[in-house]
Amino acid sequence: MADLPAAPGVYTFHGATGGLPLYIGKSVNIRARVMSHFNTPDEAAMLRQTVRVSCERTAGEIGALLLESARIKAEHPLFNQRLRRSRQLWSLRFAAERPDIVPAREADVSAAADAGPLYGLFGSPRAAQEHLRQLADAHGLCCGLLGLERLAPGRPCFRHQIRRCLGACCGAEPAQAHHARLMEALQAHRVAIWPHEGAVAVVERDGERQDIHVVRNWCHLGTVTTLAAARKLRHVSATFDADGYHILSKALLTGAAETVAL
Repeated sequence: MADLPAAPGVYTFHGATGGLPLYIGKSVNIRARVMSHFNTPDEAAMLRQTVRVSCERTAGEIGALLLESARIKAEHPLFNQRLRRSRQLWSLRFAAERPDIVPAREADVSAAADAGPLYGLFGSPRAAQEHLRQLADAHGLCCGLLGLERLAPGRPCFRHQIRRCLGACCGAEPAQAHHARLMEALQAHRVAIWPHEGAVAVVERDGERQDIHVVRNWCHLGTVTTLAAARKLRHVSATFDADGYHILSKALLTGAAETVAL
């Protein structure tokens, strides 16, 4: 434990069986974060199985978050529950005034995307439908107009009869008002369009250490130490990933990260 650095990076608790990872975490201060696990009673089972702790340095928090996400998905540690394997993501997109559930891909968030904005990143079409149902409950929306239920011609939906739909399905509310309320509810979930023309280098420094994360359309293409190496990565293919999007959009949209156009 004494050789763990008080610096950013990713740490791993290893078990006795082949040194397999039990838990992978990240911190801007690896030593302090690892020691805090030993003061957490709920983690006693993991600590009993731990035979050693290793770490991998990064130059900053962004690199630590990206590395933690990638390693958890690749190695499936026993005690990590938050991050899961990469899989197809789904979003809501509008055709006329009705939401469609569509795959979310790198091309859909590029600066050149012209098919309309995406709303939400979901692990399955069913999860997207459940999100729409929650919005309907919270905002008096019609599940029939959202494509979640079949409407009988000339009749209000069942939810309107129990006063949970404001009646856009039967003319009690203008369709435009229903759509405007839906769009207002969805704004907090809009997926941001990539704000650059191409790939960028996100630069982090910690003393003499420098990490350059190459990013395009919210996809992490790799991490290198020089801009020359970064330019070689800018056309690498990548998978659009919800965790990567949330990590990178938080850093880039706030202007908190140093970036260099590639």
